[in-house]
Amino acid sequence: MRKLVALPVLSADALSSVAYGPEALLVILVLGGAAGLAYSVPVALAIVFLMLAVGVSYRQTIRAYPHGGGSYIVATDNLGRVPGLMAAAGLMTDYILTVAVSVSSGMAAVTSALPRLADDVVPIGLLVIAFLLAGNLRGVRQAGALFAAPTYAFIIAVLSLVVVGLYDASDRGFDPVPPPPLHAVEGVGVLLVMRAFASGATAMTGIEAISNAVPAFQPVAWRNARTTLTWMIGLLVVMFAGTIAVVHFSGVVPAPGETVLSQLARRNFGSGAMYVFIQAATALVLLLAANTAYNDFPRVLFLLARDDHAPRIFLRLGDRLAFSNGIILLSVAAALVYAIFDGRTAALIPLYAVGVFLAFTLSQSGMVVHWWRGRDRHWRKSLCFNAVGALLSAAVFVTAGITKFTQGAWLAILTVGVFLLVTTRIRRHYDAVREALRLHPQSIEIPGRTMSPRPDDDPSALPSAVVPLREKQDAEAENTPEEIRHLSVVAVDVLHQASMRALAYAASLQQPVLALHVSPSEEDAERFRESWLLWGGHLPLRIIISPYRAIVAPLISYIESLHHQRPDLTITVILPEIVVRHWWHRILHSCLAGRLRRALRPLPKIVVTTVPFHV
Repeated sequence: MRKLVALPVLSADALSSVAYGPEALLVILVLGGAAGLAYSVPVALAIVFLMLAVGVSYRQTIRAYPHGGGSYIVATDNLGRVPGLMAAAGLMTDYILTVAVSVSSGMAAVTSALPRLADDVVPIGLLVIAFLLAGNLRGVRQAGALFAAPTYAFIIAVLSLVVVGLYDASDRGFDPVPPPPLHAVEGVGVLLVMRAFASGATAMTGIEAISNAVPAFQPVAWRNARTTLTWMIGLLVVMFAGTIAVVHFSGVVPAPGETVLSQLARRNFGSGAMYVFIQAATALVLLLAANTAYNDFPRVLFLLARDDHAPRIFLRLGDRLAFSNGIILLSVAAALVYAIFDGRTAALIPLYAVGVFLAFTLSQSGMVVHWWRGRDRHWRKSLCFNAVGALLSAAVFVTAGITKFTQGAWLAILTVGVFLLVTTRIRRHYDAVREALRLHPQSIEIPGRTMSPRPDDDPSALPSAVVPLREKQDAEAENTPEEIRHLSVVAVDVLHQASMRALAYAASLQQPVLALHVSPSEEDAERFRESWLLWGGHLPLRIIISPYRAIVAPLISYIESLHHQRPDLTITVILPEIVVRHWWHRILHSCLAGRLRRALRPLPKIVVTTVPFHV
């Protein structure tokens, strides 16, 4: 991506948080009345310093991980498996809440302009999530250039508010307008200020998005990514600090039924076209921010599944080359959270801060270890930057966890604990299955009788032209065993005891056999071919390269091709099947047989069978 496109697309989450971050800060301070609001500027300045520190820290991450360094990767590489899983838990909580908070804030922007929709925010918000689900399943998320416009529109809208608001304040000599009479419901103390700081710090969500997507930039990728990150941090600081300043000078306070941005827009521009533009830009950029989670959440799930910490169904790409299972899981989780909290942004914010800053803390701590171990050029400076970012992020995480514990932070902390338990149990199960399937020297034996395809049945010798299918009644007219001509196709993922059992079963039928393997790359294919030759290469092997990690579609396509070219053959597709002891372990293993049966059912003379292996 060019920087002009990457900036709005990858910064949408971070910049859109200006729509709710300043208000989240003010909602807490207003509990202390006018005395509480007096702390808005000092707290905002502390958050600005935090933004700068974390932004500089992620510049170091981009330099150290030019191929993309998300919190899960950095924490796992440098701190170990458990910290990596904690970072992943924080990230996934962050992405789920990004969807829920962005949709709820977008609905708040809409209802501020159209109050009659206030009673329908939950069903409308759920429809928005359903729209995001449908769009991402169809691959709409790839149209990055189209999504750039809402972010630029939002930047223009907020900067217009800031410029006009400060210009009006300058006419008054920058004397703040007194806020309306406020009734304090809490005393102003350290606890109130800390809660406000933790809530306002949610304006930093999405800062790490650029460090995750370094390979998406044009060369030199890491340098362009750092430049884009710098622009993003600069815009975020100006927009956040400017909004707080205008609120301070205009005397606006949070009010039920209308957002702070809506109040500022109405005060500065009236209810005309500019007001409508600001509200529409706010709603659209929040929708885009929700959509960015659909890029990152499935990717984290893919990395977890690759490391055996999540079900392997999350490795699979859908027909539109999207991680469909991860997209569906994100939509369901976000919809549940949104509905449970009635689409109220203020109720969701306490959960948000915990996950965000847990990931920040572990990522930056991992970078400290990275620089200490590597000690390359300028390592001391980089280590100091990341150490400051880690300490400040940890301070916000602890603050949010303590001050907002009873307001919902407990749920986020509990979610992290449950996530750790589940992912470690999944890894333990996969390790046990791997040990059970591991090939032993005595299991690698030459079959007593190897049945290769006859020359006229060899798929490589089949004519390239497609032979027209005969009528169904002719194609399936064999009524005696002598009339049936077989070809067994064994799908082999890896060479282990289950696949060996399937190959042995196929060879025992004393019919022509073909082994079929799907590899994501030429390198993986070559590694598998070497293993196959080490075993002895007793059967013919065909390898299909599937660069998008799709398995079912290439298998179906190849089998359909065999069937069309030789409709006289009865093709038996043999699959190794892992049979587990408990029903809840089934979701951790492939349901390939069922999918192949459904896809191949329309074709005559195709048999799909499984060879079970119990673990």
